[in-house]
Amino acid sequence: MPSRQDIIDQFRVESGKKIRLKDFDPSWSGGDGDMPKAERKELAAKILTEDVSALAEAQEKLYADDCWSLLVIFQAMDAAGKDSTIKHVMSGINPQGCQVYSFKHPSSEELDHDFLWRCARCLPERGRIGIFNRSYYEEVLIARVHPEIIKSQRLPNADPDDKKFWERRYESINNFERHLARNGTAIVKFFLYVSKDEQRKRFLERINNPAKHWKFSASDLSERERWDDYMDAYEKCLEETSTKRAPWYVIPADHKWVSRTLVAAILTDTIHSLDLKWPKVTDEQKRQIAEAKKILEAEEK
Repeated sequence: MPSRQDIIDQFRVESGKKIRLKDFDPSWSGGDGDMPKAERKELAAKILTEDVSALAEAQEKLYADDCWSLLVIFQAMDAAGKDSTIKHVMSGINPQGCQVYSFKHPSSEELDHDFLWRCARCLPERGRIGIFNRSYYEEVLIARVHPEIIKSQRLPNADPDDKKFWERRYESINNFERHLARNGTAIVKFFLYVSKDEQRKRFLERINNPAKHWKFSASDLSERERWDDYMDAYEKCLEETSTKRAPWYVIPADHKWVSRTLVAAILTDTIHSLDLKWPKVTDEQKRQIAEAKKILEAEEK
């Protein structure tokens, strides 16, 4: 049976290597062994519970150490489960130590700045976890599929038909993330990889359930028609921007219990890798603690 680390490593995009999304299975559920699916699902639920608890403890240590912050980026096609993954995985986290930002269509103010600006304003401070539900990566994903977005941004000498334009954007992103890592922000990035067939099922579920109509937009279908273009854009993005300090993970998302378990495990391991330490208690603090103990115990008499 593969180890926990072996399982995690198979979804990590290696830095500097070409990838094909066809080599990843969005419906993966750990079924290579003899364990029935029901047992695997039960085991995953147990691991998720353990990792959510471990993540809460790790976040407390992150806050106490106050040297690092953690930036978590989620990108995916519609209906891949970003919202529910964030909800379940971060359920045990102290809300004071975690911030979630969802980036929609940029405002006029944001368009008057560089494409990294609006996300840079929302970066987590030391000791905190920042979650980006979509991010500056939209500018090399949706903007690559819809180059008219670039043409509407009034950028000087910007030609989305020139591959060098995109190469410079990847370079800007890598430099930005390198700068963050050097200054105490650990970065982990998740592409929740849902299959086209599973997306169809989830869209139909939204359509057939009036309580979920608010989640559906007519544009969802028009974007779905560009599926292959999006997969090409994701492949190029993952190849160009997965680095040792800011890795991408291609998370199978057809089974939500799988994606939640993997994300929780990776986040927990990422924080543990930072070699965080509890603050040292000085001799003076020890003296004050001992004095406080005497005073409080004396109140019982």
